[in-house]
Amino acid sequence: MKRWYTLYTKPNAEHQVAASLQERRIQTYLPEIEPRNVGSKIRRMPFFPCYLFMKVDFERVGLSSVQWIPGLRRVVAFDDHPVPLPDEVIDLIRRKLSRSNAVGGWPARAFHPGERVRITDGPLQGLLATFEGPSTPGDRVRVLLAFLGQASRAHVAVSDLEKAPVEAQVNAVKRPRRTRGRGRRIKNI
Repeated sequence: MKRWYTLYTKPNAEHQVAASLQERRIQTYLPEIEPRNVGSKIRRMPFFPCYLFMKVDFERVGLSSVQWIPGLRRVVAFDDHPVPLPDEVIDLIRRKLSRSNAVGGWPARAFHPGERVRITDGPLQGLLATFEGPSTPGDRVRVLLAFLGQASRAHVAVSDLEKAPVEAQVNAVKRPRRTRGRGRRIKNI
């Protein structure tokens, strides 16, 4: 009996693995989202980075015929037995993503490195930070917090960030340089 299974791939190899499985006539499902257009390009992205699903009967198709596909790390398993997913889970993911894509896609976060942001949720809620790292829907991002006179790096969900108000952007305190590099102090005149 054919059942759905989860595959864990190498980064950015989801499409390669899906194509290889389809060549072997194995049904696949790669959930993708359409980020709202920020620039000129609209690019579909995997909703679960490094994961996709396949529907196969392991009694007819051996596990070894799937395990060694280029780009595939492993079939998700517990105690060396692949874990099947109910069809309802795949149907739910399909419905939710099609509904999201129908209303314009996933909201894109247009944060740029160096931009001031406010943390809206979690233990750091309400703090202002400087955006540092990547911003994709499935990832956590890096922000720099000014804490006790030091810049401290924190990882937060991109959905927990918003652009800081304009007055917070203007009032950001920038510490003056004290050295020219390699420890050479700047003399005050």
